[in-house]
Amino acid sequence: MIQRPWKLLLIDDDPGIRKVMTISLEDAGYTVWTAPDGESGIRAFEEKSPDIVITDIRMPGMNGIEVLRRIKELDPDKEVIVATAFGDLDLAVEALQLDASDFITKPIHEDALFVALKRAQERYSTRKELRDYTSLIEERWMQTAEELAKTFHFQKMLIDSSIDGIVACDPAGKVMVFNKSMEQMLGYPAKEAVGKMLLDDFFWSGEDKKFHHKLASEEFGGKDRLYLYESTLRDRTGHKIPVQLSASVLFHEGRVAGIVGFFRDLREIRRLTQEFADQARLLHQDKMISLGKLAASVVHEINNPLAGILNYTRLMIKMLSRGPLSPESAERFAGYLQLMESELSRCSKIVSNLLAFSRKSTLEFREVDVNELVLKCVLLSEHQLTLQNIRVETRLSEGLPSVQGDFNQLQQCLFNLILNSIDAMPQGGSLTLRTYREDPKGRVVMEVRDTGCGIAEEDLPYIFDPFFTTKTEGKGLGLGLSTVYGIVDRHGGTIEARSRPGEGSVFVIRLPLRVGGERGSSDRPGKNPE
Repeated sequence: MIQRPWKLLLIDDDPGIRKVMTISLEDAGYTVWTAPDGESGIRAFEEKSPDIVITDIRMPGMNGIEVLRRIKELDPDKEVIVATAFGDLDLAVEALQLDASDFITKPIHEDALFVALKRAQERYSTRKELRDYTSLIEERWMQTAEELAKTFHFQKMLIDSSIDGIVACDPAGKVMVFNKSMEQMLGYPAKEAVGKMLLDDFFWSGEDKKFHHKLASEEFGGKDRLYLYESTLRDRTGHKIPVQLSASVLFHEGRVAGIVGFFRDLREIRRLTQEFADQARLLHQDKMISLGKLAASVVHEINNPLAGILNYTRLMIKMLSRGPLSPESAERFAGYLQLMESELSRCSKIVSNLLAFSRKSTLEFREVDVNELVLKCVLLSEHQLTLQNIRVETRLSEGLPSVQGDFNQLQQCLFNLILNSIDAMPQGGSLTLRTYREDPKGRVVMEVRDTGCGIAEEDLPYIFDPFFTTKTEGKGLGLGLSTVYGIVDRHGGTIEARSRPGEGSVFVIRLPLRVGGERGSSDRPGKNPE
């Protein structure tokens, strides 16, 4: 019995032969279909797809040779056995040349038939195994090739998508890799650089020698390595490009294989550094403008108590010149000293706050008590507010948590808002400074509300823009509210302005709490802003 259900197609014009062979083959375990001629045999082959075909050579219409040729065209892996008479050996040879697996002679003996079938089965199995093995090899080769292609593509993408410029060269210095960032930095397309230019061609005059000297030294990361070394390149138009580079010599089997360098364009970083310095300068300039507005009123505020102290001093000298003090005189003398101490203390606080406000300091974030901030700003501006007949009301919620910020900058921010309110009320009015907590887990709010002239509706969207001002020429640079906005933004907060002409203005600053910023006592917030 056969090991697997082999399928056979028997094509012969003799019905007796078809019947006898079918019985014998089915008894041996084969699945058998038959056809009486070549045309019907080809149709049966297409429908049933047998493994092996046995065909007579001499048949009316399409003969066995043509059947063999058609079957091999339809499926070259199918096995075909031809049956022929002794006089048709030439046709049998032709059949073998057309890739028939075997031939048997008529009359067909059962032993010869099964020997031919065994050869056809072995050939079919061998062919199938070889095909499957070849397919497996091709599949694995394709997988390996695809993986290699993916790896290569991924590595290429890593190089091309790098923010830093990447250049690699061979031992002679000829460029082998030149990524997109390098193209953008220097203006050379990769096709002009790779294989045609040297790494040294990109350095500014003399910088290439310094680069190789530093690379060979121990100074920047060790021998044959450079780490965060600053140099200068030359772009395609001849302009200098400041860069920070890291580089390494590549080795293969103990020999130098080339150099790879990573270049970071410093132009944008230096531009931002200059921009930050310019902002710091403008911020200090705005502070000095605000300080100038305070100077006159502070001088008057200090001058009055100093005049009183001078009068008390002269009076006390006069009392002492008369001889020992009587008990009544000593009591008056002590009273004068107490008044002088009080006035000097007030002058000292004003001067100290003024000096602290004017000092150009570095940004230093720490815990800031907004209530203390408000009170210091009121003390600095109190005399000017009094001179302009402006009544000040402070509504400060107790127990507010601290915010994280720079006290000096936040003071400048709030003081600018107070000065704006003073300018908006030339005929006097009311200024309300209020602090509260927005909600249990929200932010600390500082509110500055005045009863001044207000802001026109068309100007309101632009009041925080740099150099925008509604004041007459010479009265301001238009940096005050822009500075306020910048300070609040750097502190992670927000500022909102609401105003109507003739109805005053309100500025609301919301600042985030410091991390873990509870201070113990419960808040007593006022009402939320309108």
